[in-house]
Amino acid sequence: MQKLLDGKVALITGAGSGIGRATAIRFAAEGAKVVLGDMSASVFETAALLGPVASACQMDAGKEEDVARLVELAVSRHGQIDIAFANAGISGGMAGIFDNTVENFTEVLRVNLIGPWLMVKHAGKVMAQAGRGGSIILTASVAGLRSGAGGPAYSASKAGVINLAMVAAQQLSDTNVRVNALCPGLTETGMTKPTFDYAKQKDVMHKVGRLNPLRRGARAEELANVAVFLASDLASYVNGQAIAADGGLSSSHPVTRQLTGQTAV
Repeated sequence: MQKLLDGKVALITGAGSGIGRATAIRFAAEGAKVVLGDMSASVFETAALLGPVASACQMDAGKEEDVARLVELAVSRHGQIDIAFANAGISGGMAGIFDNTVENFTEVLRVNLIGPWLMVKHAGKVMAQAGRGGSIILTASVAGLRSGAGGPAYSASKAGVINLAMVAAQQLSDTNVRVNALCPGLTETGMTKPTFDYAKQKDVMHKVGRLNPLRRGARAEELANVAVFLASDLASYVNGQAIAADGGLSSSHPVTRQLTGQTAV
């Protein structure tokens, strides 16, 4: 039986943990060869889990020379790129508008927004020139859709990623390369580990994700399932979209209480 990604080559940044690692595992299970990048040496642990279908290198997703090197690794090893998942990101903390610094804001934009643009620039160019089509997935966030889900720098960077996906989809017209933004809600990853660790320590895990209709946070594997869909031909007509996988959080304006059959107060 043919798998969803048989014969495909996929790049994934932020593959050392969380959504990136879960997606690498899922892509490989669906038949793809994966080329993995991360700032952390844990990216080699991800590759080791997958065996010979995986290659890995340490890299900074916000540095052009590192992104170009990752792209070159894929081309030199496999001769093609079919999927590019720009997933690496940082939170930048929760400092408010008045408390943030130019240095912090700039660093968040460098990694979270310039990084995905570099992936589109370098991997997208290879994909477009090859004439095979393909899928580019950019990790955004529900924080890029609505306020209240992240700090100012993080939220602004993720809103930029969503618009970048739309612009890139248009500029890659006639190449059959699709570009979409994946917008997770609260998900247990390396970036959110302190939040989940604190909740476990205080025995309040039941409060995590309680603001969305599913009343829980996401597992990284659940986001990986959405990434597989966007990467595959099942999503052949999905382009330039922001796909929220947030338990329904972004489906409503904030309310103090919302009960079935009752007026929210």
